[in-house]
Amino acid sequence: MFHRLFHTPDDHTLTLLRLGLGVVFFAHGAQKVLGWFGGSGYDATVNFFTHTMGIPEFLAVLVILAEFLGGLGLFFGLLSRIAAFALAVEMLVAVYLVHFANGFFMNWNGTQRGEGFEFHILAICMLFTIMVRGAGAWSFDHLIDRNSRFHAAPVRYSPQPSI
Repeated sequence: MFHRLFHTPDDHTLTLLRLGLGVVFFAHGAQKVLGWFGGSGYDATVNFFTHTMGIPEFLAVLVILAEFLGGLGLFFGLLSRIAAFALAVEMLVAVYLVHFANGFFMNWNGTQRGEGFEFHILAICMLFTIMVRGAGAWSFDHLIDRNSRFHAAPVRYSPQPSI
């Protein structure tokens, strides 16, 4: 089981994908947890989710932690498949609860009442790639996989000596 969780190819394109996702989700999580980048901070975000959107508090906390810790996990490539799964679920729920009603496109011109779900589709597809393929090169997952005692030993063929 651990091998499947941490195994990842030494692929630099996965690294680039993972780093981009990690930065974006960490920034959104930092808005919610720390109030950075113009965000409201933890208390105001939980209050908005619970009172305005009617989301139970424990789910609101999970959303906040998924973005913040999931972003860090993706950035460093640690437990990347778990982080990608949590964030993909969050994106699907966000589309269902909020963004689907606003249409496909983002609110580029400020003419619609909210943001569409085009960003979410891109994020879900990229997160799915990380779930399937792994974190790529330059990740803690790759380092753990490479140095793990669970790593499968290569099978060597040795012919039977003839008599």
